[in-house]
Amino acid sequence: MRSSFVLLMAAATLALSVAPAIADSAVILMYHRFGEDSYPGTNVRIDQFEAHIRELSEGPYTVLPVAEIAAALRSGEKLPDRTVGITVDDAYLSVYTEAWPRLKAAGLPFTLFVATDAVDKGYAGMVDWDQIREMRGAGVEIAAHTASHLHMADAPDKVSRAEMQRSLKRLQEELGAKPALFAYPYGEASLATLAIVKEFGFETAFGQHSGVAHGAGNLMYLPRFALNETYSALEDFILRVNTLPLPVSDVSPLDSFIHDKNPPLVGFTVDASIGSLRGLACYHSQFGKADLEILGTHRVEIRFPEPFRAGRSRLNCTKPAGKGRWRWFGMQYYTPS
Repeated sequence: MRSSFVLLMAAATLALSVAPAIADSAVILMYHRFGEDSYPGTNVRIDQFEAHIRELSEGPYTVLPVAEIAAALRSGEKLPDRTVGITVDDAYLSVYTEAWPRLKAAGLPFTLFVATDAVDKGYAGMVDWDQIREMRGAGVEIAAHTASHLHMADAPDKVSRAEMQRSLKRLQEELGAKPALFAYPYGEASLATLAIVKEFGFETAFGQHSGVAHGAGNLMYLPRFALNETYSALEDFILRVNTLPLPVSDVSPLDSFIHDKNPPLVGFTVDASIGSLRGLACYHSQFGKADLEILGTHRVEIRFPEPFRAGRSRLNCTKPAGKGRWRWFGMQYYTPS
């Protein structure tokens, strides 16, 4: 993926003017661990995180609580250009010891998605309920992430419902309120999963696919940029927090759970307001750069030469917007074994 950014930046040779930014959009960032060097796949180094905080504090960004961003996306309320939200998943202890003090000092709000079983069992390296209450009392939003960090797309519906019930019961008991936001563990979801989460009253939920959250997107499966040691260099961070949405419709397949036709017939229609699709490129985590077929002026079709391998895979499509900014649309797929 890192090499993909280099290729995309090198390809931006046209002097394009920035198309009007969609005013109901925001970049949502996702972290897990801070300064836990034994887990590079989910960790950011402290020097990287401090560079991110400096950029957000000193740059042309508006960092808002994620619940406020979600409410604006649902209502159609306008958001400032370069609005950013910060989320942290799983409630590892380093969010309390390392991330929260730095974010608090910088005045940057964030949301913590808590998988309740690990906290209840007092696993080493996890926060406890007293620490969660302390953060919540200081303004940190606590949100839902199932009980056991379940692979929801692969689980029977009754198991997913039981997980949701247990998680929300524990959050209500410990914090006295039901959370407003939900994040799918591993970012894995299906149409059935989305429907179950909606059954429990959630209006906004988040995956782990890259892209820009905007009001015309699927509010039950909004994208977030996942950050770890590999993708947290400052130049990569700046690229992400300055991205604009690539609004699409008529996305296929409808279900990101690839259990029937594999490889799937992937396609989407880019909103005509974006103008020419010149410079659009898509990369799949299994196949690399994809061959695109443009039907008419704005319909994009992608055909893959082989089935998707079992597990998670991602598609990222970007288009230069000029002045160093990019438009971005991403999807995550889950293929069962």
